[in-house]
Amino acid sequence: MTKHLLSGHAHFRAEYFAGEADFLRNLASAGQKPSALYIGCSDSRVVPELLTSSRPGELFVVRNIANVIPVLESADSSVGAAVDYAVEKLGVPHIIVCGHDGCGGVKAAIEGIDQLTSLASLHEWLQGVVPAVATVRKLGLTGDELTRAAVEENVLTQMDNLISFPSVARGLAAGTLALHGWVFDLAEGALRVYDVDTQEFVTPQQLAS
Repeated sequence: MTKHLLSGHAHFRAEYFAGEADFLRNLASAGQKPSALYIGCSDSRVVPELLTSSRPGELFVVRNIANVIPVLESADSSVGAAVDYAVEKLGVPHIIVCGHDGCGGVKAAIEGIDQLTSLASLHEWLQGVVPAVATVRKLGLTGDELTRAAVEENVLTQMDNLISFPSVARGLAAGTLALHGWVFDLAEGALRVYDVDTQEFVTPQQLAS
């Protein structure tokens, strides 16, 4: 079953590594200095390095179902540990929270996580998405519009959760850290980014104008 993956590694060695050996060896010896912490969904279709055209060493990546960031007081510390490490030890100047249209975790929260009680870990994890879904339900949306709005609201909810971490709060207060909210549309291959001035998700071109 993993034969194609091992064949892929052979291709990596022959094609990519052969052309980038000096660059990768320098990374191995010099250590990493990523420009951003990227927190995104585990969905296999959304590849952060691909959608940002990033090289090895540019992104410090955390991925989980529905790009959830548990608040500091949560029993789960894996995301928090990565956040603290990226901010305090690696000194990243940017944190990106990236959701994606059609997110299965968000859809599950919309449909009702009580259906997942037999999957205890998943049920508990998706509690982190419920507040965003509850917020957008008040808008009276249905179908794809509800899912799209919930995906966007979930990004904002997780960004708010980030501020519960002292390392993040200190960076924001000092002006050495910035938070960014993104949503990726796989069908169009396009990002929407959150504009704090208009409080809307817009295209990167609109944000830059």
